[in-house]
Amino acid sequence: MDQAQDTTAVTSSFAANVSELVADSDNLVVLPQATGIAALVADSTTGDAKKPQLISALVASEDLISLIPTLRGLARQRSPALVIHVPVTSASDVSDVLAVRDSGCAILRSTTQQGAIDYALAASIAAQRLGTPFVHCFPAGSSDSIELQGYAADSTQEAIKAYLQGERPGSESAHDAVSQALAAVVGEAREAVSYFGAEDAQVVYVTFGDVVSRAAVGAVAGVGVVQISLARPLDSEALRQAVPASAKRVVALEHVRRAATGWGPLFFDLALVPWEHRPILLNGVSSSAGLDTLTGEQLEAINAHVLALASPTHFDAAAVAGIPEDAGVPAASEDEPNEAATVGAYGQLLRDVFGSRLRVANACESRSIWGNGGRGESTPEFGFGRVAAASQERRRLAAAVTALLRDVSVPLSRPLHAALAEWLGARDDPAVASAGAAAQISDLLTAEAGNSPALEGVLGLSAHFAVQSDWLVGGDAWAYDVGGSGVHHVLSSGLNVNVLLVDTAEDPAAVQRGGARKKDVGLYAMNYGSAYVASVAVYASYAQVLQALAEADAFPGPAVVVAYLPRAASPIGVLQQSKRAVDEGAWPLYRWDPRHDPGSFQLDSEKLRRELADFLKRDSALAAVARTTPKLSAAIAPVSVEARAGDRLARKARGDVDALMSGLAVSGPPLLVLFASDGGNGEEAARRLARSGRRRGMTVRCMAMDEYDFEELAYERTVVIAVSTAGQGEIPTAGRDFLKALLATAANLSETSFAVFGLGDSHYWPRAEDAVFYNKPARDLDRRLAELGASRIAGPGLGDDQDADGWEAGFGTFESQLWDALNLDVVSSAADEPEEPPARTDEENKVISNFLRGTIAQAIADTSTGAVDEWDGKLLKFHGTYMQDDRDIRAGRLARGEEKAFSFMIRVRLPGGVATPAQWLAMDALASEYGNQTMKITTRQTFQLHGVLKRNLRETMRGINRGLMDTIAACGDVNRNVVASANPLQAHLQPEVARLAADISTHLLPATSAYHEIWLADEQVAGSAEQTSPTTDYEPLYGPAYLPRKYKIAIAIPPENDVDVFAYDLGYIAILDDAQENILGYNIVIGGGMGMTHNNKATYPRLATCLGYVPKDRAVIVSEKVMLVQRDHGDRTNRKHARLKYTVDDHGMDWWREQVEARLGFSFEPARPYAFTRNGDRYGWTKSTPGLNNFTMFVQNGRVADLPGSPLKTALADVARRHTGNFRLTCNGHLIVADVKDEDVESITRLLASHRLDNLDYSALRLHSMACVALPTCALAMAESERYLPRLIDLLDEVIDQAGLRSDAIVIRMTGCPNGCARPYNAEIAFVGKAPGAYNLYLGGSHNGDRLSKIYKETVTEDQILEALTPIIRQYAIERQEAERFGDFVIRKGIVKATREGKDFHDV
Repeated sequence: MDQAQDTTAVTSSFAANVSELVADSDNLVVLPQATGIAALVADSTTGDAKKPQLISALVASEDLISLIPTLRGLARQRSPALVIHVPVTSASDVSDVLAVRDSGCAILRSTTQQGAIDYALAASIAAQRLGTPFVHCFPAGSSDSIELQGYAADSTQEAIKAYLQGERPGSESAHDAVSQALAAVVGEAREAVSYFGAEDAQVVYVTFGDVVSRAAVGAVAGVGVVQISLARPLDSEALRQAVPASAKRVVALEHVRRAATGWGPLFFDLALVPWEHRPILLNGVSSSAGLDTLTGEQLEAINAHVLALASPTHFDAAAVAGIPEDAGVPAASEDEPNEAATVGAYGQLLRDVFGSRLRVANACESRSIWGNGGRGESTPEFGFGRVAAASQERRRLAAAVTALLRDVSVPLSRPLHAALAEWLGARDDPAVASAGAAAQISDLLTAEAGNSPALEGVLGLSAHFAVQSDWLVGGDAWAYDVGGSGVHHVLSSGLNVNVLLVDTAEDPAAVQRGGARKKDVGLYAMNYGSAYVASVAVYASYAQVLQALAEADAFPGPAVVVAYLPRAASPIGVLQQSKRAVDEGAWPLYRWDPRHDPGSFQLDSEKLRRELADFLKRDSALAAVARTTPKLSAAIAPVSVEARAGDRLARKARGDVDALMSGLAVSGPPLLVLFASDGGNGEEAARRLARSGRRRGMTVRCMAMDEYDFEELAYERTVVIAVSTAGQGEIPTAGRDFLKALLATAANLSETSFAVFGLGDSHYWPRAEDAVFYNKPARDLDRRLAELGASRIAGPGLGDDQDADGWEAGFGTFESQLWDALNLDVVSSAADEPEEPPARTDEENKVISNFLRGTIAQAIADTSTGAVDEWDGKLLKFHGTYMQDDRDIRAGRLARGEEKAFSFMIRVRLPGGVATPAQWLAMDALASEYGNQTMKITTRQTFQLHGVLKRNLRETMRGINRGLMDTIAACGDVNRNVVASANPLQAHLQPEVARLAADISTHLLPATSAYHEIWLADEQVAGSAEQTSPTTDYEPLYGPAYLPRKYKIAIAIPPENDVDVFAYDLGYIAILDDAQENILGYNIVIGGGMGMTHNNKATYPRLATCLGYVPKDRAVIVSEKVMLVQRDHGDRTNRKHARLKYTVDDHGMDWWREQVEARLGFSFEPARPYAFTRNGDRYGWTKSTPGLNNFTMFVQNGRVADLPGSPLKTALADVARRHTGNFRLTCNGHLIVADVKDEDVESITRLLASHRLDNLDYSALRLHSMACVALPTCALAMAESERYLPRLIDLLDEVIDQAGLRSDAIVIRMTGCPNGCARPYNAEIAFVGKAPGAYNLYLGGSHNGDRLSKIYKETVTEDQILEALTPIIRQYAIERQEAERFGDFVIRKGIVKATREGKDFHDV
């Protein structure tokens, strides 16, 4: 025998000899391989079969996955006892063992020959004791050459027998059983979790088995190892106690060859440990077996790498240690990218389970299952057609083989005849119709094909001999429209094809509501009654996923597997979110096989959603039969001419009756005008067309595209569509479902005439290759309508924002062509038309609002909707709140005919950003009770709540006022929150500028009592605005129209420009005395502002310009007089030109100085010298006034939330309950624990450390980053910002670290739109959202905020961002001058031009 056979025989003998020591030979069954285990277990559970006491089997690691159903079943029934011995030689073997970790079996690992004997005996004993199946993996080199006589001693046998027959406590665990079994075998108990290494270790490595030697650990200071021998069930408490309290980082060091989830299984076990002081969790994953022999030097290298990591991540431990990859481990090819962090987790599982049999049909011609081919190849329609074609070809092959075997005239050799007969009898069995068998049959056919044409015919179909596992893979979008996605096609076809639908919903509650967000495809499929259905979650139960995939493949018909893979910022977040969804029943795990009745439904988790429970309760047999042939819509089902004619007559009759009942007569030809508008222009164009149609005597209906019943389209005579362009050539939200239905339909539109007008911007996507995005929705609609047989009347008309008259230039031409083609003359004047509501401007809305009242009180009392109308929405901004909706779920709600998920953002007026601990706790409680459980520290140095429902607005406002804060004038066309330096170098001056901020804010506060009437019902609250009688309301400063646009003020103390003073309408720059101890006065700067519009050069960011100097006692009055000039001279006709910065550029600084001085009654003094050095925050501890100290902490993008592994909101509430000073919010979105007494510094330091709030071990790039909120709540967002910038910085940090710049500060900012809330235009690196996943890249702002950036690249994606910035960052690291900042460097090198004037911003 060869070496492999010898090893198998020896190891099998070893397993048998071990088992005989703990079971009588009559009650022992020993199997040399996996084959037969399932049958033996099944037989032993029947009443007729003799039940063995113990089944002991030797199983190769790659065969374990096939045993998952057996292990799961045996774990439930607990009889007979089963022990599977698995010899392991490499990382891949261990990965296969851990693949069954969720099957209900216990998993032991031994790593020495002696340990193999001990644990083999212990597993055999414990399995009999508990009735739990055990998997014992051991070194393949172990054999029965080890003397077993000692274990056969009478004393040992008596101990084993006594333990097996002893009374079993009801709470006995696998840990106890293994420990006691080892005690019986070797005379001493052993712990399943053990520790060795330094008592005060800073880094602890956790391993499954004896992976790291004691010698290696002893060679590295501050290191310890936790060794786990029993991986399932894992004793998490024992693991927690084994890790020293001193440990700052805990590393799961493990072998994983195929990381389907991107992280090793041991890492996820660590994530679920109830840590008392949570360390940083890391994952050292490697496919190399070389980790088993780590030297001290190699462990030292790994440890150095670990100490440099500050957040949860994974790394290749072998690569870091310089250990080469194992031979035979395939490297990922370019066509098979690592997609472990996305739905690729399930793709890897498909590859593991089905190997070469896998065929993902909607990824044709690609080695990656997700497809590198054309766009159509990834669609379900393409994939389903491919499966149907292959199924048809395989049926042809079966028919040809049948005919061949029946035709006695065809000479067939015996081997060929036998092979064909065997294939025909079991052609759907993968074991028979394997690739190897198919190749053998093809070789035989090739040799004999010349004997008969029939043989040649079969040979021509030989590609279909091997049975494939056919899969269609899709995402969330398929669940929004099971018709358009083709899921119903699969279910009704009866073909043997499998659907894997990956759901990535962020919120498990959204999943729980099922139909409230998207269709429950699993429930939908079960209602058909003829398909296999499973619901799985790879991060909740790995083994259940494998079992479901195998069962779906084996099912002889359609199968649907819905899989959960939530989006989360970290792997810990994904894991915990998955577990939470399953545990709460939001995402139940189940399998449903309609062939098994009863018992068709197997619940693999504890809780079930109500909808599924209702399905199981009712008798579904008749319903399932009825739904086997479901009714299809007219868009996809063939309809007879007679049926169409009858339907049309019925519709006409209904229309005639409606006209008669309403006393109307059909006076002219019908016209349907549809629109999908992004900013209002598309709707305006549609309504103009509607008015023109009515003047020509037409009967006109005008509505949004998605409000129209698409099924009616085939019966329309004349249709005109006006559609805007959103994002990257996308149709606006209100038209997505219409376009989707149009692209999916096969309806005949031959009796419909149409015209399409599009609105777009030909320069929005400047690259030649992106020209396809210009007016793409209009061109797509025009092309598709023509393909369906509709007659084009005119166009398509294309309106271009770059024309002198904007889109209206193209609209005029289109409208003229349209009416000329329809040959309809004007029969009535505009005066004869029914009056439409008069258009209202923002200025008129303010004037008629009765000092900001409007109909707000009535709107918030209206419980029929979660929204307010447009005009009340504009007025609400003056009260400090914006109406928003959750854009993540907007499309789904609109598709179901539901209103958007409206909620309100509330912003607090907090001058100077100073809050007491009581105020922090008040905001924390309101966020939890009425908001979305988070707070935002804004770039305006204040609190912001999100997700407040309309019905809770009033109570939330009251709660804010009870906390001695308010929200009036936090938004709107008034002076907004006044910001001031939060942590100046001259710390003793901060209280003075904070008081100035409060004084200015109070002085410029609106005088209306509307705020108190609406929100407080005249409740007297300290610190609120002065109340006046409603009958005598007036605005002495603002007047009834208030300001043309918002008015922002900032106060800075050089050399710290932490407020970005030049970005505001009005800025105060403190001028200090020579001793830098006292503020003498302020340089006054005006005309700053960040907002602009993409591709509109009339809009631009601008930095403020200096008017002059004033003494500090005149600072407040200056704010009033500057505001009054803007009130009287600002542009009130064009809001895009209404900011103070444009008034400055329109009139010039000399004119402005004259106007302000005339109102002041005195002149400005010449500006005094000062210098700014930076515009970031100073982190860590700094001295404040004598006896007081400040600690500044990093809050990523200002978001205060509880996240898995990082409960920041809870932690800060704990700090607020113990802190006796103040909090200061910074304009960069961070938080200062301020005014800590000297004697309290130590206790506060310990408190911060206990919550890991003292962690500043981030790159300087991240510490100087900032992002606006953007999606999902901001209505203006074109791209992600707050949710995306952390990931982008992760990628840039790799470049920064390689360049040696981790400690070098670079100001980097991101916004989701060009309005500039995160002040991107004076950052050194900035990204401004243009479309989902696409940004304009700006470079060259100054580190102290006094220079604008310049566009460097337009419309760049993530890969292009990295490609563009990597060489510049590396060049900066090498070629920078001493103390030269990144922004200055790119200017000096000519990468971009220096820009200080806003009017030069667009010049490149």
